Amino acid sequence: MIRHFIDIADYSSDQLRQMIQDALVMKARPASVSAKLSGMNIALLFEKPSTRTRISFEVGVNQLGATPLVLDNKGMQLGRGETVADTAKVMSRYVDAIMIRAENHDTVLELSHHASIPVINGLTNQSHPCQVMADVMTVAEKKAPDLNFAHLHIVWLGDGNNVAHSWIEAAAAFGFTLTLATPDALRPDASIVAKAKAAGGVIHLSNDPALAITDADVVVTDTWISMGASMGGAEHIDAAAHKNMLEPFRVTTQLMELAAPDAIFMHCLPVYRGNEADAEVVDGAQSVIWDEAENRLHAQKAIMCFCLDKNNAG
Repeated sequence: MIRHFIDIADYSSDQLRQMIQDALVMKARPASVSAKLSGMNIALLFEKPSTRTRISFEVGVNQLGATPLVLDNKGMQLGRGETVADTAKVMSRYVDAIMIRAENHDTVLELSHHASIPVINGLTNQSHPCQVMADVMTVAEKKAPDLNFAHLHIVWLGDGNNVAHSWIEAAAAFGFTLTLATPDALRPDASIVAKAKAAGGVIHLSNDPALAITDADVVVTDTWISMGASMGGAEHIDAAAHKNMLEPFRVTTQLMELAAPDAIFMHCLPVYRGNEADAEVVDGAQSVIWDEAENRLHAQKAIMCFCLDKNNAG
């Protein structure tokens, strides 16, 4: 059976925890996995430009001993009308796995349906599972070294976007309590919330940022007009109105004071200081955003090894 990595909800808690454990080992002992994917070729497809996804995947593929092939729509027939199905079938004859950062979630689903090799979701308008796996890894480092997350309350402030959707799925998989404080008009997809709750996730929705953040162990936010949101249609929302809706959800120093004294602040970047968070929070002692950014590299290496049946870095 082909192991794609499309959404966090697709895999069991044990499988996801193994990926996190493997990522922690890879970070601690990078040389131990330097030949894990030796001789393999990994295609990295970008329908949208990228900084962290491009660099972390390309470096990660190299660190595992494989060869990355970085492609975008300008350099592929996919950008000139070739079907996703045909692209999947052809690429399956050339490379060992595909990572795609796509405009639309359906593109990734179609690619995985027709590919005979693993397909990894590097971002869509619906979800961003690689980012949230790196985020969970960061929470493990700072708050749950035994990978027991049950005691943690994680709070999301801002837009109920693609990253929020992956956090919702992670709550069900890893067992932490998740509260999402969003404007009523920007709540996360109700079907994703319902599915996660049915899987045992403890998830609360709120429109009160102060109430939501009180005693939180982890505070998470994202760019107000994120890649996923803009792809999903937020470009049709008046920018000023969108900002006004989100203004009360800015992570200010005053809001952070309501969280637990040892709470950590997370943001998947890029960050716009003064919009989604105060500069004092982004650059303050509670911020772990640079560790979080680094962990994209290690979490994605673990995901690639899992998909290619080379996991268990131990």
